[in-house]
Amino acid sequence: MPWKPVLRQLWLPVLVFLVLLVSTAGSTSFYFPPLTEVLGDLWNELLHGGLFGDLLFSLRNILLGLALATVVGVAAGLVIGEIRTLRLATGPLLDFVRATPTVGFVPVIILTLGIGSGPKVFLIFLGSVWPILLNTVSGVQAIGPAVHETARGYRIPWALRMRRVILPGALPQILAGIRVALSIAVVLMVVSEIYGSPVGLGNFILQSGSSFHVAETWAGTILIGILGYGLSVLLLLVEHRLLGWYHERAPRVRSPRPVRAETAESTDSTGSIKSNGVVV
Repeated sequence: MPWKPVLRQLWLPVLVFLVLLVSTAGSTSFYFPPLTEVLGDLWNELLHGGLFGDLLFSLRNILLGLALATVVGVAAGLVIGEIRTLRLATGPLLDFVRATPTVGFVPVIILTLGIGSGPKVFLIFLGSVWPILLNTVSGVQAIGPAVHETARGYRIPWALRMRRVILPGALPQILAGIRVALSIAVVLMVVSEIYGSPVGLGNFILQSGSSFHVAETWAGTILIGILGYGLSVLLLLVEHRLLGWYHERAPRVRSPRPVRAETAESTDSTGSIKSNGVVV
């Protein structure tokens, strides 16, 4: 039944939502307003305020930065993973860049490039490209040597081999890297818009918090969570669409066969093992 996977995914979020709805119903705390008030402000800001424009601005930055990171990361990762000399030469540099927190570049990028949309897209690209690139390199290395030897034996051109052999073989690892990059992109989107931006979800949260509009601040936070979850679900659907062959051919764990009583092994006085009376 198609609803069973959906129910398995949604029962816990629905339960958490109901618990929060009931537990905050009579809340008089300034910092933790009732969930109904938060949702009401979220709806009003989306319809009559500028929150919908902020949402589109942030979504555009995430998609552009992540798309650019995917193109550059996959292309560079395929080449680096295929050429051993290049992989050894760039290994220390990639490890250094991966260990450097991208959030530390936010003030420098905003100071040098400004507060428009371009610097935020560049920052999202800068933080998202490394997990995609490194996972692509790992995916290329995970392809069996027999596949490479077969492709060379048939004298498949290098460009065609990269497109039809190496890329499909590394695709599971590539999509895993994109999933990691998506979470990084959402974080960098919020941080870049908080530091310096006249528009965006991060700016909405900053302005609401500075004005002590706590319900609106929570509303913006919830909307960021919904945005990240929606993009994750969309990416998961794309992954199942592209990797249907991979999930169908994935190895399945077989349950061990029960040992029948009449085939149980026994040991005689000489130490020989007997199975059904036959010395083995």
